[in-house]
Amino acid sequence: MSEKQRDTLLVNAGRRKKYTQGSVNSVIQRASSLVFDTVEAKKQATRNRAKGELFYGRRGTLTHFSLQEAMCELEGGVGCALFPCGAAAVANTILAFVEQGDEVLMTNTAYEPSQDFCSKILAKLGVTTRWFDPLIGADIERLVQPNTKVVFLESPGSITMEVHDVPAIVTAVRRKAPDAIIMIDNTWAAGVLFKALDFGIDISIQAGTKYLIGHSDGMAGTAVSNARCWDTLRENAYLMGQMLDADTAYMTSRGLRTLGVRLRQHHESSLKIAEWLASHPQVERVNHPALPGSKGHEFWKRDFTGSSGLFSFVLKKRLNDDEMSRYLDHFSLFSMAYSWGGFESLILANQPEHIAAIRPEGSPDFTGTLIRLHIGLEDVNDLMDDLAAGFARIV
Repeated sequence: MSEKQRDTLLVNAGRRKKYTQGSVNSVIQRASSLVFDTVEAKKQATRNRAKGELFYGRRGTLTHFSLQEAMCELEGGVGCALFPCGAAAVANTILAFVEQGDEVLMTNTAYEPSQDFCSKILAKLGVTTRWFDPLIGADIERLVQPNTKVVFLESPGSITMEVHDVPAIVTAVRRKAPDAIIMIDNTWAAGVLFKALDFGIDISIQAGTKYLIGHSDGMAGTAVSNARCWDTLRENAYLMGQMLDADTAYMTSRGLRTLGVRLRQHHESSLKIAEWLASHPQVERVNHPALPGSKGHEFWKRDFTGSSGLFSFVLKKRLNDDEMSRYLDHFSLFSMAYSWGGFESLILANQPEHIAAIRPEGSPDFTGTLIRLHIGLEDVNDLMDDLAAGFARIV
């Protein structure tokens, strides 16, 4: 799909007249109970409750159906489950496919709450988790066991930004365990810079909180599934009581309309800043998938159609507490906050030992302080000036 086609799809996906009813945007239909005029109408709604028929609020309203249809159009799936946040999307999607005695293989660079769900919740249910290096590629085949039920990817990896060789991983897993469910946290790519299902992945998960909503004022999770997994995912999400409120579903749909132009600006600005940082005397290395030399760059170049605004870099020295405060407390444009994907620029710092503590296996290969940036939509020169002033504070 070309960039132009993608932009057109982002503007129009899910905007059928059934959902807009004369408006430009989908309607906001808030409902718990949906009323049936006849017994036959109730029977029909019951028969089609999983097929976009108004039945009960937890199954969705026109607002939800519009967003679900749009996400399927964008990511090439047959169904989309909606959740109140990204962590809920990850947890409930994994939970839908495992039972006691099963095993999950998860990249050790996955988002920390995804790891915690496996080690703290699934473990109590008798589901084991083993971890793999994000650059394992085809060698993952040696880890796949008869009880491996889920293989969980995240690319680029959380914080350190490694990019998987997804085709090699998928081929190896399918060869050893054709029935295993392969899923990916696809939030960094906003589901459109990397078309996960086109690469043989079963389910693409996003924290819609980030780029889909795009304004740091709502929380949502999506899981777009292929045909073989959709019925199981849909019914398990329903039984677990998972649903997004109609207003946030509307906000997510609205966010899609500007996603294309926002991603282009995030890409352009973040790459310009990454290149500037790569030549800075206080920087040891830059972890940006679009930058040559970043781990897995060749896979990003082959498989992705662009980059977003999130990346990290490593300082040549480890900041002490005073230096950390001097550095972080005085930015004028970069704010400290969790999450990312909005219009604003963000900054967080991690010491090597902090990264080690959230990595079940493997140790960081750096000794300096790691800085994670989200490059927003501000003028890129203003952002570089702000970063330059930060460097001056820790000389």
